[in-house]
Amino acid sequence: MSRPNTPILDRIHVPSDMKGLSNSELETLAHELRSEVVEAVSETGGHLGSSLGVVELTVALHAVFDTPRDKLIWDVGHQCYPHKVLTGRRERMKTLRQEGGLSGFTKRAESEFDPFGAAHSSTSISAALGFTIARDMGLPTGDAVAIIGDGSISAGMAYEALNNAGAEGRRMFVILNDNEMSIAPPVGAMSKYLSGLYASPLGELQTMAEGFEAALPGPLRDHARRARQLVTGVADAGGTMFEDLGFQYVGP
Repeated sequence: MSRPNTPILDRIHVPSDMKGLSNSELETLAHELRSEVVEAVSETGGHLGSSLGVVELTVALHAVFDTPRDKLIWDVGHQCYPHKVLTGRRERMKTLRQEGGLSGFTKRAESEFDPFGAAHSSTSISAALGFTIARDMGLPTGDAVAIIGDGSISAGMAYEALNNAGAEGRRMFVILNDNEMSIAPPVGAMSKYLSGLYASPLGELQTMAEGFEAALPGPLRDHARRARQLVTGVADAGGTMFEDLGFQYVGP
């Protein structure tokens, strides 16, 4: 298989290279990144579906947050292939899951962009809370973001972490990636409830998301709005898809 044409991806060596890209360029980058992951996994095998399900999300997160200072924690970690491509490991992607090659999950020894390594589910929120407390105690780390799937969120450890995080009242981010791309079909009441949200009119979900954004401080509100539009392709009323919001990252 010949390598796909990826002119924008070819310019991205670390996530900071994405900061100057417009929203339309980031949209194109997501298409190129998807092709890159398919091409690599076609040779190595691996977790293709879960990784393809987070391509736009991965691009949005790295465009909005200041990694590796800000910590992206992927749960379970098997959906991290697009993240690995964007964080300096593109040329090694065809060593995935090979002896001496890249891990199929996040791995701390592999990259400073992998702050937490785990191949078990439902641990991301606890880890993000730990990084958040460390930040508030004065350690040189930024925001922590837990990205947890619809399969992982149903485990007791995830709810214990949410309970603790809510009681702490600290600023951290938990993203529920409900794309129904688990390794096996998710079961149970929580999965049924989340799937039922798809039956709701899109306008209701968009209104809910915009309500959450409105409660955030100004810079964070702009970041959240841009990330939502990049991932969903849905602009605010009166706007255009992937419109340029004049975004500039402002650190904590």
